[in-house]
Amino acid sequence: MNTSADNRGAEYEVLSPWADADPVPLRGITPRPADLAGKTIGLFSNRKRAALLTLGAVETELLEKFPATKTSWYECSTINTPEMLTEGKAKFEAWVAGVDAVVLSVAD
Repeated sequence: MNTSADNRGAEYEVLSPWADADPVPLRGITPRPADLAGKTIGLFSNRKRAALLTLGAVETELLEKFPATKTSWYECSTINTPEMLTEGKAKFEAWVAGVDAVVLSVAD
């Protein structure tokens, strides 16, 4: 019978699955804004059932902390389908051009 007491003093080598295979530091697509005051924040919903609820809560907190901030909502035309792959591409690109940052909700 093997118990945890039998393994006292045992050494284990732990390896990272990342190792040195990906030396490029992670970064966003665009730089984050230094301040949200006066900015327009896009609230993007993928149309899943809780997405609008979570974005509503985010919007409430955001406007409380940054009263000079504006929000702009966008809801996917098809559930969980990237707009860049649908006929909504032009509408989506116009919306993105009008915001300074985006909060995306994929809530179930």
